[in-house]
Amino acid sequence: MRFFIEYRKRNWPEWLAITEFTVNNKIHAATKVLLFMANYGRELRMGAMEFAKRIKRVQKKAGAILRKAQEEMKRQADRE
Repeated sequence: MRFFIEYRKRNWPEWLAITEFTVNNKIHAATKVLLFMANYGRELRMGAMEFAKRIKRVQKKAGAILRKAQEEMKRQADRE
């Protein structure tokens, strides 16, 4: 999550829902049960279209961050 939060830390709330979904939608190694199921006794549901839109935004932002990091690494390598 830290890769997506701007340095002024003002945009972290928008990443909480996707982070919570990701964590709760993983099978726990010890219990072999989804964390959401363990906590609430039911399956985790989220609207498919809403989820797809969020994932698309995350992928777009991650791509931009990775391109920026790649450019910075190239600039550093070219200096040496």
